[in-house]
Amino acid sequence: MSKFQLIATSAMGLEALVAKEVRALGYECQVDNGKITFEGDAHAIARSNMWLRTADRIKIKVGEFKAKTFDELFEKTKALPWEAFLPENAEFPVSGKSVKSKLFSVPDCQGIVKKAIVERLRHHYKTNGWLDENGPLYKIEVALLKDVATITIDTSGSGLHKRGYRTGQGEAPIKETLAASLIMLTNWHPDKPFVDPFCGSGTIPIEAALIGQNIAPGFNREFVSEGWGIIPTKVWDEVRMEAEDLANYDQPLDITGTDIDHRMVKIAEENAFEAGLGDLVQFKQMQVRDFTTTKDYGVIVGNPPYGERLGDKPAVQRMYKEMGEALSLLDTWSIYILTSDEEFEQVFGKPATKKRKLFNGFIKTDYYQYWGKRPPRNN
Repeated sequence: MSKFQLIATSAMGLEALVAKEVRALGYECQVDNGKITFEGDAHAIARSNMWLRTADRIKIKVGEFKAKTFDELFEKTKALPWEAFLPENAEFPVSGKSVKSKLFSVPDCQGIVKKAIVERLRHHYKTNGWLDENGPLYKIEVALLKDVATITIDTSGSGLHKRGYRTGQGEAPIKETLAASLIMLTNWHPDKPFVDPFCGSGTIPIEAALIGQNIAPGFNREFVSEGWGIIPTKVWDEVRMEAEDLANYDQPLDITGTDIDHRMVKIAEENAFEAGLGDLVQFKQMQVRDFTTTKDYGVIVGNPPYGERLGDKPAVQRMYKEMGEALSLLDTWSIYILTSDEEFEQVFGKPATKKRKLFNGFIKTDYYQYWGKRPPRNN
């Protein structure tokens, strides 16, 4: 089976987490800003799309080369083996971006790459007319960085954050990939209680349940490369069978999501039901200041309002203070809060054990981590 150069794209700050997932699938990889590169066959394409919880997309790298002139971009693109990827009737739109490069006109770069691929395919398939482009979709991107062009084909289609279960959402929903990342950066294990006191449409609790039962994040969706000849249908069948075999549906879970808005609680319940987790995750309407528990050694993960809009900050900080007071007695619980408020620790009333810089979309945030006492070791 042919080998491909693959790229798992990543949000800034999550590269190490994506790399850990790629290695867990059995592939050696290299880490760079916003991307993790590795080599694999058709199974690797299907498995990485199916299993990577924190990556944004999986792309095939067709070629990478220096290009300071349009002629150079055209000739080097044309020299790539496009017929090994694209059938004669492939639909292949070309997108692009350019950073710190002599070829800064993105529309021109896109047009030149498109023309070069057309010429290569015409020559290979021995046709002088137009290519019909009425077949399977191949989204091609030319990305120029410091005069180096990287040309890729997207194998995912919709971004990997689109798991297929979110039928409704609130005003500022967290991406499923970031939600999974927040959970994977904690010390939570499926045998511990898990609470999200700002659950919104339920994304964090649902992702926790998927992780807790080892359910593949891509189990409920389709990928654009399922229609490609270079990945046989039986490969996708085998990967879906693997996902089914590795799921641990018998793992009991204690996962709760709460929110102040009863409408969001209803949406969260519907999303959990769509994900097939309706009985596993409990949702209820509650303010964070009212949270109490008699359970030990649980984990709280929250993505509360940030107070980004003018006038919201005082109310949000008042809520942070109430949260700090309500959670102060939970010394066996670990608490993880994502916010852009740089005064969070002072308002919450306690310095974090550790902080990690992350981006929620384009918002620069910190992930404040408060580690609870460890349970006693069994002798």
